[in-house]
Amino acid sequence: MRWFSPSWQVVLAVLLCILAAVLGPVTTAETTEQAAAGYPFAETKSFVFDLILVAGAISMARIPPIAAALVLFVGAHGAAWLLLSGIAGFEGTARAPFYLLLAAAWLLAWRCVTLLSGLQPAARWARVLLRLVIPAIFGLWLLIFWEAITRGAGIPFILLPPPSAVGARIANSLPILAADVRQTIFKAALAGYAMGCAAGFVVAILADRFGFLRRGLMPIGNLVSALPIIGVAPIMVMWFGFGWESKAAVVVIMTFFPMLVNTVAGLTASGHMERDLMRTYASSYWQTLFKLRLPAAAPFIFNALKINSTLALIGAIVAEFFGTPVVGMGFRISTEVGRMNIDMVWAEIAVAALAGSVFYGVVALFERAATFWHPSVRGG
Repeated sequence: MRWFSPSWQVVLAVLLCILAAVLGPVTTAETTEQAAAGYPFAETKSFVFDLILVAGAISMARIPPIAAALVLFVGAHGAAWLLLSGIAGFEGTARAPFYLLLAAAWLLAWRCVTLLSGLQPAARWARVLLRLVIPAIFGLWLLIFWEAITRGAGIPFILLPPPSAVGARIANSLPILAADVRQTIFKAALAGYAMGCAAGFVVAILADRFGFLRRGLMPIGNLVSALPIIGVAPIMVMWFGFGWESKAAVVVIMTFFPMLVNTVAGLTASGHMERDLMRTYASSYWQTLFKLRLPAAAPFIFNALKINSTLALIGAIVAEFFGTPVVGMGFRISTEVGRMNIDMVWAEIAVAALAGSVFYGVVALFERAATFWHPSVRGG
């Protein structure tokens, strides 16, 4: 009977730990008088080694995969937290063992995700939790590497602030960020998104009903889709003023033609047999449209809605670079870059990315609810 189930990630992590121990100090600060003045790694360095080695050894034992994944999770993220907390305040002092230990912790996290991916829980809530935990670990390690490299290599914060500095700026600037989100997203982006998508959908129905509109509009749609936003935004500001209306107009232009093109393509997705069957029932154009062709076009329509959810946010932010009241995400980014407050710029970027992801996710949830019959949804 085998008592150990080794994996190459854990074996490589152990080897990296051994190599880090052979190479000596984790940072250059350990070799100076700072170590005698209470340098953090002086007490926690050995604990980092112990966490990685013990977690790796336990995970290779013949224990349930969920238990091994939990041990690996604690070991990997505990070691990473100790490394990051130790380098804080001593930026630019990291040596090769620091990165070797970080890579070893990452390998444990890799093995943890591998074990979680192989689980097939019976409970629905457990499956949903796994779908959230696995990408969350991936995203967390992107932030860990970002933090470790910027602090370990001593990259100036004005060039690339670490995630901790960006998080602190977000926490200290919540009123400003809330006002910017209200101006850019809830006024400009959502209004332009609703108007642009609705107009594109209605015009697509008309283009499907009248062939001359389809033949005339589609080439124009391809032309307008290629227009640079930096050329359109100043014109919209001149036409509609510096308020949110001009940004909404830019969003309408950006979202109108993706909806038009996708809806027109979706209306041709129904098969000839289905349309022939509707004709045998003496169905009118509108009955065929609402009972057959629009349901068949639903995946195309929702695809346009998802694409436009990101285009709307991008368009609203970029349009604010060309004139806006003293509030808004684009205004804040342009002014804070001039003031060299790069952490505030990254805070706005992070909030915009989070808002865009939530917006996209909400549309995707509506898609699953509305197109539950589609093979792609049933297969998921």
